[in-house]
Amino acid sequence: MEATEIAEHIHEPGHAGHPGAHSGDGFRRLAGIYLGMVAMLLAIASLGGGAATKEMLAANIHASDTYAYYQAKVLRQVHYQVAADYLEAAGSGDPAKIAELVKRYRQTAARYESEPATGDGKKELLAKAHEWEARRDTAAARDPNFEFAEALLQIAIVIGSVSIVAASRWLLGLSAAAAVCGVALTLNGFLLLVPLGH
Repeated sequence: MEATEIAEHIHEPGHAGHPGAHSGDGFRRLAGIYLGMVAMLLAIASLGGGAATKEMLAANIHASDTYAYYQAKVLRQVHYQVAADYLEAAGSGDPAKIAELVKRYRQTAARYESEPATGDGKKELLAKAHEWEARRDTAAARDPNFEFAEALLQIAIVIGSVSIVAASRWLLGLSAAAAVCGVALTLNGFLLLVPLGH
């Protein structure tokens, strides 16, 4: 390219050196900054969604484990009650020894009902399982907010990128509308102000 061609190219309308190009450059610069902010918001929504999913899975595992422990307690409690009933009914042998065994089995069976000191009684285990279920359900309610927010923020980035190439302010506005909806869903994912259902 010759020097004269370069000079002509510089003075063409729309070139960076041309006075009319500044407004387009300003638009592109602002749109680029805007897209960077939307990408950051997308990262935050992704982190929130990942945390909600992990919390949901962990709480579900804990609830399942706690229910299994509860069921084991029920089985052991029934075992001790049956043993005590059997010994009481058998009644043969040393009555004092049988009475002692019956008393011990009944106390063990009664202890399984509630053990506040250890938190391992049936009553306490059932309460723990319900707490884990509540945490799981809360995380499950948060998750769709983050999924929809991620999708809307990704769409906002794509439309915003197209608006830079096309130098279209209305496309940037459409992108901003999608981003605002994505931010609202992200906030709702963290705060659960409006339940989406799942």
